[in-house]
Amino acid sequence: MQPAAFKPVSDPEVQAITTGDGALTVQLSGAWDIRALESRARALQLSLQEAVRAGGARWDLSRVDRLDHIGALLVWRAWGKRRPRDLALKSEHRTFFESIELPAAGVPGVGAFDPLLPLVALGARTIAVARHALGILRLFGQLLLDAVSLFRQPVLRPWREFSAGIYSIGTQALGITAMVGFLIGVVLSYLSAEQLRQVGADSLIINILGIGIIRELGPVTCAILVAGRSGSAITAQLGVMRVTEELDALSVMGISRTLRLVLPKVAALGVALPLLVLWTSGVALIGGALSAHLELDMSVQQFLSGLPGAVPAVNLWLGVGKGVVFGALIGLIACHFGLRIQPNTASLAEGTTRSVVSSITAVIVADAVFAVLFSDVGWELR
Repeated sequence: MQPAAFKPVSDPEVQAITTGDGALTVQLSGAWDIRALESRARALQLSLQEAVRAGGARWDLSRVDRLDHIGALLVWRAWGKRRPRDLALKSEHRTFFESIELPAAGVPGVGAFDPLLPLVALGARTIAVARHALGILRLFGQLLLDAVSLFRQPVLRPWREFSAGIYSIGTQALGITAMVGFLIGVVLSYLSAEQLRQVGADSLIINILGIGIIRELGPVTCAILVAGRSGSAITAQLGVMRVTEELDALSVMGISRTLRLVLPKVAALGVALPLLVLWTSGVALIGGALSAHLELDMSVQQFLSGLPGAVPAVNLWLGVGKGVVFGALIGLIACHFGLRIQPNTASLAEGTTRSVVSSITAVIVADAVFAVLFSDVGWELR
């Protein structure tokens, strides 16, 4: 008995056939896959367009031997991205067109607007924010328990991780914070000098720069820089550890993730950020003093000597306190989003972006709370 001969697959063809009732039927045959369409795609596309313009209402694809997504997409575009009503199609080829139709069917029409949709979206966003806030609060409570356990077992204190965090968060950020602080001091001094010169109140430049930088601009600017630089790095580090299954390995070995990873980072931010606030504010005041010397002919010595009398010392402590709170918030938010990252690169990028945006937003909200709570503090002049 001889084996059956292999039947070769014919080339793709488009034929327009007029039936007895006068209707035009477009018949497709042969192989409609990427291999067969490689050199004939343009010619077949023109043939399909001519068949559509000729008024082909019936389409017969039952003679198609092979079909893939490329061939189905070519025919789909010729149809105007809409399946004809009278269509003959093999059952095994139907899935290709259904997969193409599915994304288009999922897009709502322009006229199908639900007036409750914005309210539903707002509610969903509010619930998501509340869940993140609850997760951050839960993480903070776990850190408090870990801190208590460290007092009972000093041998477990992660000094090496803490010192590494101080170096990466504080020491390596001295350059960028100094540059930004100096430029802010120069810009603020220049803009204020132009206005004060018009009213003859040149000496008030010390009050404006001192209170504005020490109380507000220094802490907020430094916190935003640290959130974008160190906060994103912390989230990305924890996310990579999730992707490489290092976090799972710590759990298997019985090592607390919050004790070895989260607590040192949050503590390092709480210590390094206040010091960076003092550094940034000092450099900004130097930049403001130099700009005041050039614009108002006020010597740097006069500016620095008048600063203690123009700015009460409580503003300095208020700025340092903001640094502690901002550092703790940035650390908690960065670690929270880092631990929630899924083991894939898309989640890593999305989690890092959300971490930075949430940290900056939390810093601005916390600064507004400070402004309301301490609105009557730090304005007494000697």
